[in-house]
Amino acid sequence: MCSFFWIHTLWFLSSTCIVVSCPQFAVTLTFRASCGKMRYCSTRGGTQGWDFRQVLFSSYAPDGGMFMPETVPTLTAERLRSWVPLSYPELVCEVLSLFIPQQLIPRTDLQGLISDALSKFAVPGAVSIAKLKDGLDVLELFHGETLAFKDLAMTCTVRILEYFLQKESRRATVLVGTSGDTGSSAICSARGLQGVDMVVVFPRGRITPVQERQMTTHLEDNIHVLAADGTSDDIDVPLRRLFADQHLVQLYGLMSLNSVNMARILVQLAHFLYAYLQLSGVDKTRAGDAMPSLEVVVPTGGAGNIAAGCIVKQMLVPIQLVAMVNSNDILCRAVQKGDFSMATSVKQTMAPAIDIQDPYNMERVLWLLSGKNGPLVKEMFEEFQRSHHLPLTEQLHKELSVAMCSGSVSDEGIVEAMRRCWEENRYLVCPHTAVAIWHHYHSPPSGGVNRCYIATASPAKFQAAVEKAGLPLELPEEVRALESKPTRYTHLQQGEDWEAQLRERIQAVASARARGSLFYPAEERP
Repeated sequence: MCSFFWIHTLWFLSSTCIVVSCPQFAVTLTFRASCGKMRYCSTRGGTQGWDFRQVLFSSYAPDGGMFMPETVPTLTAERLRSWVPLSYPELVCEVLSLFIPQQLIPRTDLQGLISDALSKFAVPGAVSIAKLKDGLDVLELFHGETLAFKDLAMTCTVRILEYFLQKESRRATVLVGTSGDTGSSAICSARGLQGVDMVVVFPRGRITPVQERQMTTHLEDNIHVLAADGTSDDIDVPLRRLFADQHLVQLYGLMSLNSVNMARILVQLAHFLYAYLQLSGVDKTRAGDAMPSLEVVVPTGGAGNIAAGCIVKQMLVPIQLVAMVNSNDILCRAVQKGDFSMATSVKQTMAPAIDIQDPYNMERVLWLLSGKNGPLVKEMFEEFQRSHHLPLTEQLHKELSVAMCSGSVSDEGIVEAMRRCWEENRYLVCPHTAVAIWHHYHSPPSGGVNRCYIATASPAKFQAAVEKAGLPLELPEEVRALESKPTRYTHLQQGEDWEAQLRERIQAVASARARGSLFYPAEERP
């Protein structure tokens, strides 16, 4: 006879799932044990067992895939209710503790890093919620230095990066491609850091003047900015090739701070959890009550936030996802029709930060929805990289359409949402946030489920869009000050070999560092 007893535990810091079977009674017991072995694997199946530090210092996995946790911790109703009083920084620390073992970063060190990273935001606790008319609840994530949501995850990730660099007395070369906001956030988070050289490439003429000046006015000797004649998707092509060169990666400590870096996605889990804890009504429930749901509406381009939302769903948090895009609608077509195929060109819209036709974080989403099927994902995305065309299988399309719904908003729709939000609430939103809020006016909340809209940037970064909508805008002093600052950048012209030029820049910066000197091309010197 087999004797056994039930063990009930909650998820604690870094945890794993242990399954004990009793074959005599066909019973399987699942319990959680505290463990320091949270590991990460590639979405394409060729890399397993990496720890958080290895993943932080990487970009794409060696097999071309993207890193994800091998196991996703689940959150009980009791744990969620206990987190309701937490501030956003406290919540970030709790979330990261699930994925970063104390052996790598002791809990007290992690608390200090996150507290420091989020201490200089413009509002207490780094984020705020605007509760407007008719259930229009807006989670404002743009109170950092560059006035965009990227500052939240970027500052935390860079502080953690600096922690390891100092501990190991080493350097890193960070290569970032940006559609507008990621580059300035990375620059502001890493400027002046002794162990980091930052190389940022932005699409010339396809971002706003404020976005551009937030990058080009930084003259610190570890910041190197390049302007490319193309789209952000065009920039991603040579970057992906450089990261695929493992000799280059190892020789120069080359890494990414785009959302391809899993550390940024992990911080972004807190966006969804904070929204759920504050807006779902979970604080009014008791043990044994059904957990309320929350619908989270996200404007997205590269799908980093959507990937984070899907992980939160896997953690058994009852959220519903709405992925809203502009006229670059590949994600919307994938959800609605199963057609994950790039259009012939990237459309330039009023919401430039999401002018993206290659939402690369969808590889993470489809890996989760396929049951973590690495070989399938490898086949799918290698084909997508070759042909830019990927019809989803019937089963995968079904899983995707259950995981989220999606809509596409034209420039006219963006203007409409901006105006209506202002007229009804005297509340000004940026064009990206308007992409989300458009859903409020065209598909109002129903069925007793609360809804949250993610505000990704300040309208001060998008003056032309505000003017087109005919709305008033008072610019913050830090934005006005950008006009008079000197600029420095290098021009990557269309038709040139950007991969070779970036490779040369990385090598030149490293050589200059080794000599103890600085490196700037003649045309870039201020």
